[in-house]
Amino acid sequence: QVQLVESGGGLVQPGGSLRLSCAASGFSLDYYAVAWFRQAPGKEREGVACISSGDGSLYYEDSVKGRFAVSRDDAKNRVYLQMNVLKPEDTAVYYCAREPRDYGSGCQLEDYDMDLWGKGTLVTVSS
Repeated sequence: QVQLVESGGGLVQPGGSLRLSCAASGFSLDYYAVAWFRQAPGKEREGVACISSGDGSLYYEDSVKGRFAVSRDDAKNRVYLQMNVLKPEDTAVYYCAREPRDYGSGCQLEDYDMDLWGKGTLVTVSS
């Protein structure tokens, strides 16, 4: 079955860290860019970070630059989102999505280009 499954969410205090994992099954992630999105209660979904296939070039939304880091392990068919110095405003359901684009051609955070989504994992930042 072709799918993406996120894990690693949970409750964390402000200033804490979490690492989210996006596991692909039924296909190889090697040739896809992968993006992380989030949706907070009552807000629209927004792109957070993405990683290209091949050279692994990265892109981050301004509010998470310097705090979040996206990486990939194609041997394990997984992409990760390391989140540090978490803030209450980071509270959201986090989704990973794959983007079909030419190998090594970068990545972007527009959801209309994603062709497969996970079901999400909830991150709650609260004291």
